[in-house]
Amino acid sequence: MITFLTVLVVLGMLATLGILFAGMVGIARPGSSPTRSNKLMQWRVILQGVTLALFALLLLLIRH
Repeated sequence: MITFLTVLVVLGMLATLGILFAGMVGIARPGSSPTRSNKLMQWRVILQGVTLALFALLLLLIRH
């Protein structure tokens, strides 16, 4: 269980980082859609929250 959660946390971190970079590239690109960049940033926040919750659960399981 701990190994599975660790893998999920790492995947969540990588996905968050990927969406962060995609959103930043979208904002920096001239003529890009601000709606798309905003949607990517919303997904980043959601993924960050899920990843932090999984990390907290992992820490709780490791301490017990």
